[in-house]
Parts: sequence; C-alpha cells; structure tokens
Amino acid sequence: MATPRTTQIFLASTLYGAATLAAALDTDRFGPADRRILLVSNNAATPETTPALDEMPGFARLRGRFDEVRSWNETISPFHPGGWAPRGDDVVLWERYVRLLWDLGDDAVELAVESIQVNPALALAQIFTGAPVDVYADGLMSYGPTRNKIDPLVGTRVRRLLHLDLVPGLTPLLLTEFGVAPEVVPTDAFVKVLAELADDESESTAFALPDVEAPALVLGQYLSALNILTAEEEEELHIRMVRGAAELGHTQVVFKPHPTAPARWSRALEKEAEAIGVELTVLDAPVLAEVLYQRMRPALVVGCFSTALLTASALYGLPAARTGTDLLLERLAPYQNSNRVPVTIVDALLPELTDRAATTAQEAGMGVGELTNLLKAVGFAMQPQIHPGLRADAERYLSRGLGPRTARYFKRRRLTALALPGALPAQLGFIPRNATVRRVARRARSVQRSLKRTALG
Repeated sequence: MATPRTTQIFLASTLYGAATLAAALDTDRFGPADRRILLVSNNAATPETTPALDEMPGFARLRGRFDEVRSWNETISPFHPGGWAPRGDDVVLWERYVRLLWDLGDDAVELAVESIQVNPALALAQIFTGAPVDVYADGLMSYGPTRNKIDPLVGTRVRRLLHLDLVPGLTPLLLTEFGVAPEVVPTDAFVKVLAELADDESESTAFALPDVEAPALVLGQYLSALNILTAEEEEELHIRMVRGAAELGHTQVVFKPHPTAPARWSRALEKEAEAIGVELTVLDAPVLAEVLYQRMRPALVVGCFSTALLTASALYGLPAARTGTDLLLERLAPYQNSNRVPVTIVDALLPELTDRAATTAQEAGMGVGELTNLLKAVGFAMQPQIHPGLRADAERYLSRGLGPRTARYFKRRRLTALALPGALPAQLGFIPRNATVRRVARRARSVQRSLKRTALG
C-alpha cells in the first residue's frame, strides 16, 4: 500500500501569527510535507469590512513559504469563525466536505493552530479527528493557564507549544496540564521575517508609513470590544497616552489604532494633540507595529498591555512604557479572564508612563524569578481546577504577604473563594482551608442573596 501524502495545515488570523509560522518554517521547526496550506481566518467582528491577513501590506513576503492559501471564512460561510463549531454528529460530514473542497483526498493531515481552546482552532481540530496538532503562541497569553478545560480527545493530540521568547527565562504555562512541552521559535529568525515585512516596498505599505523620525509611538487597543472598558474610557486612555508622551518632551507622536477602532477616536486625539502642541500622525493602514519599529525607530513606545510593547523592548531594544494597567487589573472580570496574564506581565515589567524617572531610565520592574513565582500564584487563582498542582506555589507566594505593589494582581474575593493566604483577617486564620468550608461559605452567601431579594420584593 502506498504511503499517503502529508499535508500540513497552518491556521492563522493575524499577520503577526503568520510571521511566527514563517520563522518556525525557516528554522525547520516543522517536519517535511508534500503540501503546506495556510488557512486564513478573519476573526474580526465584521469580517466583510476588515482586511484578512493575506490582504495586508507585507503578506506577499510570507506567501512563498506555503503552497497555497485557503480562506476559513469562505469554507464555513455564512458562519463566523469565532462562533461556529461542527455539531458532534456532523464531524464526519464536515471532514468529507473539507477534504473534497481543499483536494486533500486521503492525505495524512497535520495541524498547526493558535488558541486551541477556542474556535476556529478548536473547530478545525475537531473536524480532523486524530490529526496531530502543534500549537503556536504569538503573544503573552502563552505564559498563562489554558483559559478553559479542553476535551482530552483534542488536548492529548497536542505535541508541543511553539512560542516566541518575549520574556527570556519565563516558561509558558499554557497546555502544561497535558504535558505539552514548550519550544522557542528562534528570536533572530523571527526578527529576520519581520525585516522582510519592513522591506516591502509595495505602494500600500509606502503610503501607510508616516514620514517622521524617532517619534513617540502610541499603540491603541480596542478594549471596549472586549467589554473591559467603555468606548469613552478607552478614548480617554489613548488621550492619556498622547498627553503622557508630550509631558516627557515628545513633540511628534504617531498613533497606531486597533484595525477595528472607531474613527472618532483619532479625531478626539487630534483635538487633544493640537491643544498641547503635539504633531500627531494617525496611521490608517494595517501595518504591524514591528514594521514601524524598523522603519521609524521610535524614541518611545507607549501602550496598555499590547504584546508589541514586549517586542519593542525585548527584540528591538526600544524604550517602552505602559499606562492603564492598574485600571485593567481592576476591571478584568471574571478573574479567570485570559487577558489577566498579559496585563500582569506588562504591569510587572515595564515602567508606568507617568513615572518620568523610571520611563527615562527604563528601570526594570520585577526580575524573571519573582515574575515566575507571581504568575504561578495568579495562574492557580485563575484556573485551580486545571492546575491544582500550583496550589502550594500560590500559598507560598501569598503567605509572604501582599504589599502595595503585589496586591493589585489578586482579588480578595477570589482568594477567599479558594481559601488562599491573604483572604481572611488574621483573627479568623484558624478556620481550616478546605473544600467543606468553601462549600458552606458559598451556600451561606447564596442564602444571604436570596433573603435580600425577598426583602426587596
């Protein structure tokens, strides 16, 4: 019997993710294959009005690593990639349909996906039942726990976690519940791929890049879409970033909004910039921040908790500062919100924009050892059922006492629910920390709420 062909399918939703895959391929992180398909998924809330990654400036430089490009949106149309998964009874039909559509025949399929715990990656893994899976992480979430429990039929097929070394010395926690080993995508290879994107001289890229040198670069994030901030609060956050850059002496500021950010933000920023004497340029094309790092060499990169803040400092040696992380740490709900780890890392490592001395000197925050201990405690508090083995680490970290610098990373209610140190006043410390006590406490709170509702009624 002839050996079937091997087809590798690489699922990507961002140009940054595609660049990560390109760097992994360039360094032989994937085995040989007869065919390589880049499967593009446009996960924007309204894909029809937002360019997919294969339509973005610079993509042509990455295209040659793949034999062909397919669209996941077209494959499952009219469904949205973020909200669709095959019904259990339909999995076999969907696999037959996809194999026919993509001319896969009886090929042995291997998958490389991002964010395996959610769609579209989870849907793709479910369709190709039994296919080995490699997960790649292009951001800071890889240092946190898996956001929810994954079906063992999927999780046990994951062979490894490919990730960028954004915080040297820090080991990812993602998927460790399945014994998945992390593997670093070489930094020099990734930077080389990004240099290819920066060298793209296409008309769209040239038009997109502002003609300024060494400005302060402000990175926008569409946090209101995640229901973390209101649109007005996020608009004010961006204004604070521009104002903070101006207070540090920067007279030229480039604002890179999130691709789906409302246009009115830029107008509000322009009014503020004019009032404080700053020359503001709003970048209105989907170009990676790392392309701007290479083209403009910004004098300062400002943001909230964007991964690009860490690539600025770790990969390009650019000064970076954060602002708004204190508000985000307070607002993120529930505590298990997967953005908590990226916010925690940026808050712990980078100086606050309003701290002029720390920002100017680029004073380091926590050391990697302290950050590792902190993230073990945060990781357990986020997902105690997935990582019960981290309880001892969490108790050890929290038993040292939470000070003004570290208390912001934990919620007293969460510590109380998990019976962790720091939850109860000292005079009540004799109460045993076990499941029975927690169950009784939950029942008591439930009864209290019922009585209040009855009284109000």
